[in-house]
Amino acid sequence: MSSQKYASLRYTALRFGLLIGCFAVVYVLAYAHVIPLGVGSSNLMWMVLLALVLSAPLSWVLLRKQRDAMSAQIVERVDRAKAAINANAGQEDGV
Repeated sequence: MSSQKYASLRYTALRFGLLIGCFAVVYVLAYAHVIPLGVGSSNLMWMVLLALVLSAPLSWVLLRKQRDAMSAQIVERVDRAKAAINANAGQEDGV
């Protein structure tokens, strides 16, 4: 249970770390002139967008276990909330 306790936080942190890693790779490639720089002052925006595009499929593949754990955590919370709502509705009906 404790492995799922922080599943959402863990997934979010890993996803953010993957984005930062992709940004670092894009930054190095851009300034090594392997990929083109943006036009004018759009360079930073270009690199951020490219890092987002690269990190999305990578996170889909690399973070599958963490995403599944986060999903299980969310399902558990929703089930508990539904049970609490049903219990409260049962008490109101009984009064």
